[in-house]
Amino acid sequence: MCGIIGYVGFRPLASILIEGLRRLEYRGYDSAGLATVNGDKITCVKKSGKVSDLEINIDDNSFHGSVGIAHTRWATHGIPSQVNAHPHLDNKEKIALVHNGIIENYNIIREFLISKRVELKSETDSEVLVNLISVLYNSKENFSFKDAVRAALKEVVGAYGIAVICSDEPEKIIAARFGSPLVIGVGEDEYFLSSDPSPIIKYTNNVIFLDEGELVSITRKGYTISNINSKKLISKTLTEINLSIEEIEKGEFPHFMLKEIHDQVHSITDTLRGRLNLEVGTTHLGGISEYIENLLSANRIYLTGCGTSWHSGLIGKYLLESYARIPVHVEYASEFRYRDSVIDSKSVLIAISQSGETADTLAAIKKANQIGALTLGICNVVGSSIARETDAGIYTHAGP
Repeated sequence: MCGIIGYVGFRPLASILIEGLRRLEYRGYDSAGLATVNGDKITCVKKSGKVSDLEINIDDNSFHGSVGIAHTRWATHGIPSQVNAHPHLDNKEKIALVHNGIIENYNIIREFLISKRVELKSETDSEVLVNLISVLYNSKENFSFKDAVRAALKEVVGAYGIAVICSDEPEKIIAARFGSPLVIGVGEDEYFLSSDPSPIIKYTNNVIFLDEGELVSITRKGYTISNINSKKLISKTLTEINLSIEEIEKGEFPHFMLKEIHDQVHSITDTLRGRLNLEVGTTHLGGISEYIENLLSANRIYLTGCGTSWHSGLIGKYLLESYARIPVHVEYASEFRYRDSVIDSKSVLIAISQSGETADTLAAIKKANQIGALTLGICNVVGSSIARETDAGIYTHAGP
């Protein structure tokens, strides 16, 4: 789970970006880097290894711009190395990009770039994308940086959350998402961009969650959001998130996993809190209360998820069939989304995801929605994509 942090504002840039990367360390990573616009050129520093290894090589004097992007990477295309780390620069070193996700048609784009005599230095699909933006940006007169990003993304097949800066428009970040989450933090005369709210909450609790296929342009003066395939502006409402710094830090523990193990007793308590009626031995789940009749009259229930969410579905199958006496099928979301499942308008799909952003699980939900099945989500993150895409659902309230 790679991490993205971006900043537009008045605070010391390097400090903000490094602190943001530290807040994203819990996601796991093998390299890190950051970039800003200094004068008429991009300044970029990246390192294989820990954020602390990166921090040694930068300071606020070398990163004195007001706009910057940073990234923690888990290797997918290419080994963990400095050259494969993000941000990636185009051949002209005028554009820098950070990217979460996978560009599935990167080989086709790579061949196109080679035909244009573009020299590629890394093994990544992300460098292919930044150079495609560059080629399009330089191919037409009166073609803005934002126009080039939009045009490039129209050629992309795959999943992405990206943030891009350009030395020709040094006060701006362009970002977009398709299958990989991005959230905008709205402060006073400053804006944040991140993969999740954890790097943002120290400065603001007001956020905007980008939806699938949305593109945002951010400057000190504000932001505009539109669809990748359309220039029509989209109006979004602010969401207030209630997280504390203490919740997202390691505290007394040396590792996040150890903290998570010790947090389990509190997490389980928080998940059950307010939902049990001990006097009569029942539960109340307000998020699905309007759909109880639909659930009881369903001809079949599908449980879907990936990894440990799928494992929990296997246990849930036994419980649901035992108590509800309704046939329950458990499928990996990556299989459900592609195969010809026996699902109809009398079926229920229950999608399970800790983050609420699992790409395959989101695709399974969209498939079920198109067929007309009832979709329910079980996830932990308020305002996440799965919470918004399903008809109803339940938050686990397990904490960060």
